[in-house]
Amino acid sequence: MTSIVLVVDDEPVNLSLATDILESGGFTVLVAQSADDGLAILADVPVDLVLLDAVMPGKDGFQMCRIMKAVPDYRDIPVIFMTGLSGQDDIVLAFETGSVDYIVKPIKPAELLARTRTHLDNARKTKKIFRAINFSGRHFLATDREGVVQWFSPQVPSIIGNTAAYGTTLNLPADTLCWLLACINTPSSVDVSYRQQDTDVEYGVEFSFMGQPEPHEYLVRLAVVRDGQDITCLQVRLGLTVREAEVLFWVAKGKTNRDIAEILSISHRTINKHLEQIYIKIGVENRTAATARVLHALHG
Repeated sequence: MTSIVLVVDDEPVNLSLATDILESGGFTVLVAQSADDGLAILADVPVDLVLLDAVMPGKDGFQMCRIMKAVPDYRDIPVIFMTGLSGQDDIVLAFETGSVDYIVKPIKPAELLARTRTHLDNARKTKKIFRAINFSGRHFLATDREGVVQWFSPQVPSIIGNTAAYGTTLNLPADTLCWLLACINTPSSVDVSYRQQDTDVEYGVEFSFMGQPEPHEYLVRLAVVRDGQDITCLQVRLGLTVREAEVLFWVAKGKTNRDIAEILSISHRTINKHLEQIYIKIGVENRTAATARVLHALHG
Protein backbone atom coordinates (compact mmCIF):
# COMPACT_ATOMS: atom_id res chain seq x y z
CA MET A 1 0.00 0.00 0.00
CA THR A 2 1.35 3.43 -0.97
CA SER A 3 2.25 5.74 1.91
CA ILE A 4 0.46 9.10 2.05
CA VAL A 5 2.63 12.16 2.67
CA LEU A 6 1.11 15.55 3.49
CA VAL A 7 3.21 18.58 2.47
CA VAL A 8 2.31 21.86 4.20
CA ASP A 9 3.94 25.01 2.77
CA ASP A 10 2.55 28.40 1.82
CA GLU A 11 4.77 28.66 -1.29
CA PRO A 12 3.34 26.92 -4.41
CA VAL A 13 6.85 26.47 -5.86
CA ASN A 14 7.96 24.50 -2.80
CA LEU A 15 4.80 22.41 -2.88
CA SER A 16 5.35 21.58 -6.54
CA LEU A 17 8.99 20.62 -6.04
CA ALA A 18 8.31 18.42 -3.00
CA THR A 19 5.39 16.77 -4.79
CA ASP A 20 7.50 15.91 -7.84
CA ILE A 21 10.26 14.41 -5.69
CA LEU A 22 7.93 12.37 -3.49
CA GLU A 23 5.82 11.09 -6.39
CA SER A 24 9.01 9.98 -8.13
CA GLY A 25 9.66 7.87 -5.01
CA GLY A 26 6.26 6.21 -5.24
CA PHE A 27 4.44 8.18 -2.55
CA THR A 28 0.91 9.58 -2.68
CA VAL A 29 1.16 13.31 -1.99
CA LEU A 30 -1.40 15.70 -0.50
CA VAL A 31 -0.69 19.43 -0.22
CA ALA A 32 -1.88 22.31 1.96
CA GLN A 33 -0.89 25.98 1.92
CA SER A 34 -1.65 26.67 5.59
CA ALA A 35 -1.57 24.91 8.94
CA ASP A 36 -5.36 25.06 9.21
CA ASP A 37 -5.77 23.42 5.80
CA GLY A 38 -3.25 20.77 6.81
CA LEU A 39 -5.11 19.99 10.03
CA ALA A 40 -8.36 19.73 8.05
CA ILE A 41 -6.77 17.14 5.77
CA LEU A 42 -5.50 15.18 8.78
CA ALA A 43 -9.07 15.01 10.08
CA ASP A 44 -10.27 13.38 6.86
CA VAL A 45 -7.35 11.32 5.52
CA PRO A 46 -5.08 8.73 7.22
CA VAL A 47 -1.79 10.52 6.55
CA ASP A 48 1.43 8.56 7.19
CA LEU A 49 3.94 11.45 7.36
CA VAL A 50 3.91 15.27 7.31
CA LEU A 51 6.50 17.53 5.65
CA LEU A 52 6.07 20.91 7.28
CA ASP A 53 7.32 24.41 6.57
CA ALA A 54 8.13 26.47 9.66
CA VAL A 55 7.19 30.00 8.55
CA MET A 56 3.65 30.47 7.22
CA PRO A 57 0.87 33.06 7.56
CA GLY A 58 -1.54 32.33 10.40
CA LYS A 59 -0.42 29.36 12.44
CA ASP A 60 3.23 28.59 11.78
CA GLY A 61 4.69 25.11 11.44
CA PHE A 62 5.76 24.95 15.09
CA GLN A 63 2.19 25.63 16.22
CA MET A 64 0.80 23.00 13.87
CA CYS A 65 3.28 20.43 15.13
CA ARG A 66 2.35 21.14 18.75
CA ILE A 67 -1.34 20.72 17.92
CA MET A 68 -0.65 17.41 16.19
CA LYS A 69 1.28 16.04 19.15
CA ALA A 70 -1.57 16.96 21.51
CA VAL A 71 -4.16 14.99 19.53
CA PRO A 72 -4.12 11.18 20.00
CA ASP A 73 -5.12 10.49 16.39
CA TYR A 74 -2.21 12.56 15.03
CA ARG A 75 0.51 12.33 17.70
CA ASP A 76 2.22 9.28 16.19
CA ILE A 77 2.42 10.72 12.67
CA PRO A 78 6.09 11.60 12.02
CA VAL A 79 6.70 15.26 11.21
CA ILE A 80 9.72 16.44 9.21
CA PHE A 81 10.35 20.18 9.11
CA MET A 82 11.38 21.39 5.65
CA THR A 83 12.32 25.06 5.93
CA GLY A 84 14.78 27.78 5.07
CA LEU A 85 15.45 28.48 8.76
CA SER A 86 18.90 27.15 9.60
CA GLY A 87 19.57 28.72 13.01
CA GLN A 88 20.27 26.45 15.95
CA ASP A 89 17.37 27.87 17.98
CA ASP A 90 14.92 27.07 15.16
CA ILE A 91 16.22 23.52 14.82
CA VAL A 92 16.00 22.94 18.57
CA LEU A 93 12.47 24.38 18.65
CA ALA A 94 11.39 22.03 15.86
CA PHE A 95 12.50 18.98 17.83
CA GLU A 96 10.98 20.33 21.05
CA THR A 97 7.59 20.60 19.36
CA GLY A 98 7.74 16.90 18.47
CA SER A 99 9.25 16.60 14.99
CA VAL A 100 11.48 13.66 14.08
CA ASP A 101 13.74 15.45 11.58
CA TYR A 102 14.71 18.80 10.06
CA ILE A 103 15.64 19.52 6.45
CA VAL A 104 17.09 22.89 5.48
CA LYS A 105 16.10 24.24 2.05
CA PRO A 106 17.04 24.06 -0.76
CA ILE A 107 15.68 20.52 -0.94
CA LYS A 108 18.01 17.74 -2.09
CA PRO A 109 15.84 15.06 -3.75
CA ALA A 110 17.86 12.01 -2.67
CA GLU A 111 18.08 13.25 0.92
CA LEU A 112 14.36 14.01 1.12
CA LEU A 113 13.43 10.54 -0.16
CA ALA A 114 15.89 8.79 2.14
CA ARG A 115 14.71 10.63 5.25
CA THR A 116 11.06 10.12 4.35
CA ARG A 117 11.50 6.37 3.83
CA THR A 118 13.47 5.98 7.07
CA HIS A 119 10.90 7.73 9.23
CA LEU A 120 7.99 5.95 7.58
CA ASP A 121 9.71 2.62 8.25
CA ASN A 122 10.29 3.55 11.91
CA ALA A 123 6.66 4.62 12.28
CA ARG A 124 5.43 1.31 10.82
CA LYS A 125 7.56 -0.66 13.29
CA THR A 126 6.18 1.36 16.19
CA LYS A 127 2.60 0.76 15.03
CA LYS A 128 3.26 -2.98 14.84
CA ILE A 129 4.58 -2.98 18.39
CA PHE A 130 1.52 -1.13 19.70
CA ARG A 131 -0.76 -3.42 17.69
CA ALA A 132 0.90 -6.46 19.25
CA ILE A 133 0.52 -4.96 22.73
CA ASN A 134 -3.19 -4.32 22.13
CA PHE A 135 -3.69 -7.81 20.69
CA SER A 136 -2.14 -9.31 23.82
CA GLY A 137 -4.67 -7.48 25.98
CA ARG A 138 -1.94 -5.51 27.73
CA HIS A 139 -1.90 -1.73 28.00
CA PHE A 140 0.89 0.64 29.07
CA LEU A 141 1.53 4.29 29.80
CA ALA A 142 4.53 6.33 30.85
CA THR A 143 4.07 9.35 33.10
CA ASP A 144 6.09 11.97 34.93
CA ARG A 145 5.88 12.70 38.67
CA GLU A 146 3.05 15.19 38.10
CA GLY A 147 0.86 12.53 36.50
CA VAL A 148 1.14 13.98 33.00
CA VAL A 149 1.20 11.02 30.62
CA GLN A 150 4.13 11.12 28.19
CA TRP A 151 2.99 8.28 25.94
CA PHE A 152 0.41 5.50 26.05
CA SER A 153 -0.88 2.53 24.09
CA PRO A 154 -4.08 3.30 22.13
CA GLN A 155 -6.73 1.90 24.50
CA VAL A 156 -5.45 3.65 27.64
CA PRO A 157 -7.59 6.87 27.44
CA SER A 158 -10.85 4.91 27.27
CA ILE A 159 -9.71 2.56 30.05
CA ILE A 160 -9.03 5.36 32.55
CA GLY A 161 -12.03 7.40 31.45
CA ASN A 162 -10.17 10.23 29.74
CA THR A 163 -10.85 11.06 26.11
CA ALA A 164 -7.62 13.08 25.70
CA ALA A 165 -9.56 15.74 23.84
CA TYR A 166 -8.16 18.00 21.14
CA GLY A 167 -5.39 20.19 22.47
CA THR A 168 -5.38 18.61 25.94
CA THR A 169 -3.05 16.25 27.76
CA LEU A 170 -3.80 12.92 29.37
CA ASN A 171 -3.42 12.86 33.16
CA LEU A 172 -3.53 10.12 35.77
CA PRO A 173 -6.51 10.19 38.14
CA ALA A 174 -5.57 11.84 41.45
CA ASP A 175 -5.82 8.68 43.56
CA THR A 176 -3.72 6.74 41.07
CA LEU A 177 -1.07 9.46 41.09
CA CYS A 178 -0.88 9.27 44.91
CA TRP A 179 -0.28 5.52 44.66
CA LEU A 180 2.37 6.01 41.95
CA LEU A 181 4.25 8.61 44.00
CA ALA A 182 4.25 6.19 46.93
CA CYS A 183 5.72 3.50 44.65
CA ILE A 184 8.46 5.93 43.60
CA ASN A 185 9.24 7.49 46.99
CA THR A 186 8.64 4.65 49.46
CA PRO A 187 8.54 1.42 47.42
CA SER A 188 8.85 -0.86 50.45
CA SER A 189 5.67 0.50 52.01
CA VAL A 190 3.22 0.11 49.13
CA ASP A 191 1.94 -2.64 46.83
CA VAL A 192 3.23 -2.35 43.26
CA SER A 193 -0.33 -2.97 42.04
CA TYR A 194 -3.31 -0.70 42.64
CA ARG A 195 -6.97 -1.36 41.88
CA GLN A 196 -9.17 1.55 40.84
CA GLN A 197 -12.85 0.67 40.92
CA ASP A 198 -15.38 2.86 39.13
CA THR A 199 -18.79 2.48 40.71
CA ASP A 200 -20.50 3.65 37.53
CA VAL A 201 -19.18 0.80 35.40
CA GLU A 202 -18.93 -2.96 35.71
CA TYR A 203 -15.15 -3.15 35.73
CA GLY A 204 -12.14 -1.94 37.66
CA VAL A 205 -8.69 -0.96 36.43
CA GLU A 206 -5.56 -2.48 37.91
CA PHE A 207 -2.39 -0.37 37.67
CA SER A 208 1.00 -2.06 38.07
CA PHE A 209 4.20 -0.06 38.55
CA MET A 210 6.83 -1.47 36.18
CA GLY A 211 9.78 0.82 36.96
CA GLN A 212 11.64 3.84 35.58
CA PRO A 213 12.94 3.15 32.04
CA GLU A 214 14.04 6.75 31.47
CA PRO A 215 14.84 9.77 33.67
CA HIS A 216 11.60 11.45 34.81
CA GLU A 217 9.53 8.70 33.12
CA TYR A 218 7.66 6.01 35.04
CA LEU A 219 6.13 2.97 33.32
CA VAL A 220 2.72 1.67 34.38
CA ARG A 221 0.83 -1.35 33.07
CA LEU A 222 -2.98 -1.27 33.06
CA ALA A 223 -5.43 -4.14 33.06
CA VAL A 224 -9.21 -4.07 32.90
CA VAL A 225 -10.47 -6.29 35.70
CA ARG A 226 -13.82 -8.02 35.51
CA ASP A 227 -13.11 -10.73 38.05
CA GLY A 228 -16.51 -12.40 38.18
CA GLN A 229 -17.18 -12.18 34.46
CA ASP A 230 -13.68 -13.33 33.52
CA ILE A 231 -13.84 -16.35 35.81
CA THR A 232 -17.21 -17.37 34.38
CA CYS A 233 -15.83 -16.89 30.87
CA LEU A 234 -12.85 -19.15 31.61
CA GLN A 235 -15.13 -21.77 33.12
CA VAL A 236 -17.37 -21.90 30.06
CA ARG A 237 -14.80 -21.49 27.29
CA LEU A 238 -12.16 -23.83 28.72
CA GLY A 239 -14.45 -26.44 30.28
CA LEU A 240 -13.29 -25.90 33.87
CA THR A 241 -14.95 -26.09 37.26
CA VAL A 242 -15.56 -22.81 39.07
CA ARG A 243 -12.62 -23.43 41.40
CA GLU A 244 -10.31 -24.36 38.51
CA ALA A 245 -11.33 -21.19 36.68
CA GLU A 246 -10.57 -19.13 39.80
CA VAL A 247 -7.11 -20.71 40.14
CA LEU A 248 -6.32 -20.21 36.47
CA PHE A 249 -7.50 -16.59 36.60
CA TRP A 250 -4.99 -15.78 39.34
CA VAL A 251 -2.21 -17.74 37.66
CA ALA A 252 -2.65 -15.46 34.65
CA LYS A 253 -2.40 -12.46 37.00
CA GLY A 254 1.12 -13.60 37.91
CA LYS A 255 0.26 -14.79 41.42
CA THR A 256 2.27 -17.58 43.05
CA ASN A 257 0.59 -20.73 44.35
CA ARG A 258 0.88 -19.43 47.92
CA ASP A 259 -0.67 -16.11 46.88
CA ILE A 260 -3.57 -17.90 45.21
CA ALA A 261 -4.04 -20.13 48.25
CA GLU A 262 -4.38 -17.05 50.46
CA ILE A 263 -6.77 -15.34 48.04
CA LEU A 264 -9.02 -18.41 47.77
CA SER A 265 -8.54 -19.53 51.40
CA ILE A 266 -7.35 -23.03 50.50
CA SER A 267 -4.02 -24.82 50.92
CA HIS A 268 -1.23 -24.35 48.38
CA ARG A 269 -1.15 -28.15 47.96
CA THR A 270 -4.74 -28.00 46.78
CA ILE A 271 -3.66 -25.36 44.28
CA ASN A 272 -1.05 -27.79 42.92
CA LYS A 273 -3.72 -30.47 42.45
CA HIS A 274 -6.02 -28.05 40.68
CA LEU A 275 -3.20 -26.96 38.36
CA GLU A 276 -2.49 -30.56 37.38
CA GLN A 277 -6.09 -30.96 36.21
CA ILE A 278 -6.18 -27.50 34.61
CA TYR A 279 -3.06 -28.17 32.53
CA ILE A 280 -4.56 -31.44 31.27
CA LYS A 281 -7.91 -29.87 30.43
CA ILE A 282 -6.53 -26.88 28.51
CA GLY A 283 -3.63 -28.76 26.92
CA VAL A 284 -0.63 -26.90 28.34
CA GLU A 285 2.45 -27.82 30.36
CA ASN A 286 3.40 -24.68 32.29
CA ARG A 287 2.19 -21.36 33.72
CA THR A 288 3.40 -19.31 30.76
CA ALA A 289 1.39 -21.38 28.29
CA ALA A 290 -1.59 -21.33 30.66
CA THR A 291 -1.45 -17.53 30.82
CA ALA A 292 -1.41 -17.37 27.03
CA ARG A 293 -4.54 -19.55 26.91
CA VAL A 294 -6.27 -17.23 29.36
CA LEU A 295 -5.44 -14.15 27.29
CA HIS A 296 -6.77 -15.85 24.17
CA ALA A 297 -9.93 -17.01 25.92
CA LEU A 298 -10.69 -13.57 27.37
CA HIS A 299 -9.50 -11.28 24.60
CA GLY A 300 -9.69 -13.42 21.45
